[in-house]
Amino acid sequence: MSETTHDGGVAVTASPSTPSPDDGLSLAELAAKYGLTVSGARPGLFEYVHQLWGRRHFILAFSQAKLTAQYSQAKLGQLWQVATPLLNAAVYFFIFGLLLGGRGGMGNDVYIPFLVTGVFVFTFTQSSVMAGVRAISGNLGLVRALHFPRASLPISFSLQQLQQLLFSMIVLVVVLLGFGHFPAWSWLLVVPALALQFLFNVGLAMIMARMGSKTPDLAQLMPFVLRTWMYASGVMFPLSHMLEKASAPSWVADALLANPAAVYMDLMRYALIDDIGKYQELPPHVWALALGWAVVTGVVGFVYFWKAEERYGRG
Repeated sequence: MSETTHDGGVAVTASPSTPSPDDGLSLAELAAKYGLTVSGARPGLFEYVHQLWGRRHFILAFSQAKLTAQYSQAKLGQLWQVATPLLNAAVYFFIFGLLLGGRGGMGNDVYIPFLVTGVFVFTFTQSSVMAGVRAISGNLGLVRALHFPRASLPISFSLQQLQQLLFSMIVLVVVLLGFGHFPAWSWLLVVPALALQFLFNVGLAMIMARMGSKTPDLAQLMPFVLRTWMYASGVMFPLSHMLEKASAPSWVADALLANPAAVYMDLMRYALIDDIGKYQELPPHVWALALGWAVVTGVVGFVYFWKAEERYGRG
């Protein structure tokens, strides 16, 4: 309202403002009243699963694109997907099969398929772990630019490694046939064994993705951890034979035979290679172990990753 002063000017005085119904409310109460939520807030667990299912086409396409681009600068291209583990197997054959006598009594017709199977199967887990470590830290531009469930990245990288393994299985079948191991009904067990290993790998990749998102140096440490794991899992030699030779305590032998890498390798070897039971013992309840490792690691890894969803790409 206004009034005229004695010198002809106009003085303006403020009228009392009408009290707002929001006066006295805190920011949190205002947000709750008007349905506002934190940008990038973590959704509920079941809603998160629903969002991931909605991004399934992106996850598949992203994994295929990464697989194609992986060796795009190399002249041999996708052939390196098979050549790399085969070259590793050749080195292990020379060192463990010839120099150190780690065959456990196997002839070449059993040992070479045994070795190649072990290298391919362990490489599947090894590559999934390494890709998981860099899933967030190596894709910060994508994480910060787009809104999507971040679990899409470690799942996609694990799926990429599965596709690479399936491509390598063609070569493995050629090796098996070349050494007299022909298709049998037991070969069908490869499907559930790989499915369980894939679930285990996804869970492990998610655990490593969350850890690697805050500790980039973890990518430098993991090759040493994985190399130790490889030697402790019997990739290059029958584990039960080496444990017996070393007179290891029974609890050490049981722990090493029940470790997930050894379990999934043993399942694949028993499914594909004839008479492997003469040289390598399966741990008791091996399928229960495989299922337990897959379910526990998959569920724990998923929940562990989801709990930090809103923190990825920040800071």
